[in-house]
Amino acid sequence: MMIRAWHIPEHELEWIAIRSSGPGGQHVNKVATGLHLKFDIGASGLPGALKQRLRALSDSRITRDGLIVIKSTGFRSREMNRQEALERLDQLLQEAQRVRKPRKKTRPTRASVRRRLDTKRRHGDRKRSRKPVDF
Repeated sequence: MMIRAWHIPEHELEWIAIRSSGPGGQHVNKVATGLHLKFDIGASGLPGALKQRLRALSDSRITRDGLIVIKSTGFRSREMNRQEALERLDQLLQEAQRVRKPRKKTRPTRASVRRRLDTKRRHGDRKRSRKPVDF
């Protein structure tokens, strides 16, 4: 099983057939075309750094135990749902591999500070002018 740059053996992926919701009439009640893809991060052959990044992602599809669960029920055929689940796993792996540049601290320019304060003052003046006049 090739998912872009990662080779994930088929035995590391667990597929569970489930009934899909949505349109389909009586056919939907008797055929399990939806799929749950389960992938254990810890037991996989992925590099250690990628495993850590995967666990660090704040994604609802990743459990505390390091198990990725992807539910795919968008199509009426099991093969199409299988492809969709693999694409979502690939996107998750790509997101984990992307290295983000650290943010540099910057100070606002003097002109931007002056503009902000001028805007605040004008806004306050406008609100003050709406008050009833007190003699």
